[in-house]
Amino acid sequence: MEFGVPKELRDLEKRVGLTPAGVLSLAQAGHTVYVERSAGAGAGFSNEDYRQAGAQIVYSTPEAYGRADVVVKVTRPTAEEHPLFRGGQTIFSFFHLPVSSPDLLQALAEREITAIAYEMIQEESGRLPVLLSTSEVAGRLAPLIAGRLLMNDHGGRGVLLSGVPGVPPAVIVILGGGVLGMNAARAFLGLKAQVLVLDQDLKRLQYLDELFAGSVTTMLSNSFNLGRAIAFADVLIGAVFTPGQRSPVLVSREMVRRMRPGSVIIDFAINNGGCVETSRPTTLRDQTYLAEGVIHHCVPNMTASVARTASHALTNAALPYLHTVAAYGPQGILGREQALVRGINLYEGKLVHPDIAAALGREIELKLPLGAAS
Repeated sequence: MEFGVPKELRDLEKRVGLTPAGVLSLAQAGHTVYVERSAGAGAGFSNEDYRQAGAQIVYSTPEAYGRADVVVKVTRPTAEEHPLFRGGQTIFSFFHLPVSSPDLLQALAEREITAIAYEMIQEESGRLPVLLSTSEVAGRLAPLIAGRLLMNDHGGRGVLLSGVPGVPPAVIVILGGGVLGMNAARAFLGLKAQVLVLDQDLKRLQYLDELFAGSVTTMLSNSFNLGRAIAFADVLIGAVFTPGQRSPVLVSREMVRRMRPGSVIIDFAINNGGCVETSRPTTLRDQTYLAEGVIHHCVPNMTASVARTASHALTNAALPYLHTVAAYGPQGILGREQALVRGINLYEGKLVHPDIAAALGREIELKLPLGAAS
């Protein structure tokens, strides 16, 4: 099978769909991988690195798409890429279709694309193995972002995350105790911040309490507890994700208004619309804005700021699924691996995922068999 790895076109997006190690794995299995020139440069991977791994270097984005049966990306395709889709292709990427522009869905349908969303690949246990890799990176980035934004020269409250003897540490409130929230909690604890995690799942809170030996304060997530916690937060982390759905708005503008001036909101849920009423997407070039006196950081592709680590993590997680598609083809996977089938948003241009369809206010056009367990 032929794979194409185009260069990501979004501003300052330095991640790449496959690292040289991923290319080598596919090449050793007998597959051809076309990598666009300089696609991995931002993550520190040279063209020669890819050549030595067995890739063929192509010299334009249209060529990377045009030669490929399977296109391997990171971010969802831009409007510039829609005309490059080849009829019947399979595209792996983070799609987040419930909050994408309608023209992407139209382009995927018209070209009869099989769109496999990394964020939707889901094991029977509910684990999201590919999303997990980026969530780990995002969670561990959170203290680096928060510490910088709390500084006075960035408009923050002038609070040191760790505090010092005689001066209390910053208070971090994390909404969501999943993989991202857990990794953020671990990273903030490592800097001696005071961490509070809210989640609707009591069992998850019990797990986090045991994991961190009681060093994290846990609260059941409801409007009363949210209001109490947010009022004294120096940093609020949005780490809420429901596969195939827009993120619920848990934090109202009124709650934000009660936060102290110069405090910080980092809404990682912005990929799916955000969990804070005052959140709106920002970019790596212009990362923050002020609303109700609070600094908002809402960058959907924030892990691109550590592109090398993020690209390695994504390749490690996605590679088994790429091998499965390479071995059996899009049709052959239907009876083989539930996790991968759950990640299919469109199959040959037809909307097939019930959650995505519901989020878009549409009906599924084809029901796929899940097949054997992963």
